[in-house]
Amino acid sequence: MFLQPRKTKYKKTRKGRLKKLEFKANTIRFGELGLKAEVSGMITARQIESARRAIARKIKRKGKIWICIFPDLPITSKPTESRMGKGKGAVSHWVARVRGGTTLFEICGIPMHIAIEALKSGSKKLPIKTKIFD
Repeated sequence: MFLQPRKTKYKKTRKGRLKKLEFKANTIRFGELGLKAEVSGMITARQIESARRAIARKIKRKGKIWICIFPDLPITSKPTESRMGKGKGAVSHWVARVRGGTTLFEICGIPMHIAIEALKSGSKKLPIKTKIFD
């Protein structure tokens, strides 16, 4: 099952605009090594899960992984070949808004060279430019 909120106040929301940089969530809080977003963008729940699986596979489930973002924004879409009007479409998927500098994943409990390799493989699954930092 992909990440999504259990309950929301409103079923559908507006997407809004993304700000450029993040100054609060740009440090490591739990692990030893982290994966940081360099640019702002939207990451879907499927992409987060895919990156998490790639990282977990590389570290052979030895260390600990923290996911520091959560997809809380519903994205709607109308069915193909439907006419204009008739309201907003149904929720198709959930995304996380990510600003530049946000920590995406944190990792600890494994050797440094394996951790770097794991975070590189996880970053390949994400649609935005990322950077490994400690």
